[in-house]
Amino acid sequence: MDASAERVHAYLRAVDQLRPGMRADVYWAGRLTLCGGRDDLERYERVFAAYFGSAEPAGRAVAAAPRPRLRLLTREGAAPRPGARQERHQGPPAATLASSTEVLRHRDVGGLSTAEREQLRRLLAAFTLRGETRRSARRRPARRGQVDPHRTVRELLRRGGEPARLRRHARAERPRRVVLLVDVSGSMTPYADALLRFAHAAARGAPTEVFTIGTRLTRVTRELSHRDPDLAMAALAAAVPDWRGGTRLGELLREFLDRWGQRGMARGAVVVILSDGWERGDPELLGVQMRRLHRLAHRVVWANPRKARPGYAPLAAGMAASLPSVDAFVEGHSLAALERLAAVVRGDAAADLVEGADRA
Repeated sequence: MDASAERVHAYLRAVDQLRPGMRADVYWAGRLTLCGGRDDLERYERVFAAYFGSAEPAGRAVAAAPRPRLRLLTREGAAPRPGARQERHQGPPAATLASSTEVLRHRDVGGLSTAEREQLRRLLAAFTLRGETRRSARRRPARRGQVDPHRTVRELLRRGGEPARLRRHARAERPRRVVLLVDVSGSMTPYADALLRFAHAAARGAPTEVFTIGTRLTRVTRELSHRDPDLAMAALAAAVPDWRGGTRLGELLREFLDRWGQRGMARGAVVVILSDGWERGDPELLGVQMRRLHRLAHRVVWANPRKARPGYAPLAAGMAASLPSVDAFVEGHSLAALERLAAVVRGDAAADLVEGADRA
């Protein structure tokens, strides 16, 4: 089958959002993403039956392929109507799972059930976070740009002095470092697990540093380097001593800047603070340290899970003192909000509109 890279990527994303352990989910994910015509459908039927096994003949007509019924678009586990023909491929259709996933994307993390939290964890495992790109001092070969004298001379020598095409190079681009400061105090308990799993997914990609803040500042980048999210969360739980404690944002931000930020970690980086802004210490100290951070960082983003609540206003002393030094003030209560946060960190044009609306 002539499956392009885009189709393969769509297939992998579909399987990841469905259930890779269910034969029906794998079947429909491949059928809906990899097949581009009737001939592809016939080949897909034969190959799927040969690889996974099927009780039906491998060469059966495409019209007989199992299709999701509209009656299945009800709550999962509902009994079928009496006398209705049973489908050969059991399990909820892809449309049902996609719809439930879309609903889950906008649900507040703090009010999810245990089963919904498990589904959210699977979705967060496939998350990516990449900082806004910047031009580096390094140069790379390019078709357009300045003439590269060293490569040009080497090419002339290789040809024995015969004329050759001029070699050129251009400034390379690389993502900015992302620094995540995740609040693990008592007021952030309903959101801490989801935010830390979001940080774990981010730490696997572009250069990312992760700290937890509460009554202490703890660097957990090494603990989150495990590929398995559950192992990473277990290592992080053992390393963080101040779960569900108070919040000393001003003192901990000063400690971060003195030990790491001023020495280069925050310089030119995108710093993201995931907190509700409740401050037990001096709000004036937090305001001073936020202004200091704003001078060092390329962009300061604050994600507050409480911001999505009706009637919310940043009246908490810590939040009010910090906002003048924040470039983007966004929500952080749901998967969709974290996706918008990732867009702001990347510096997308659409995210700039969200950022401007939030600041207004």
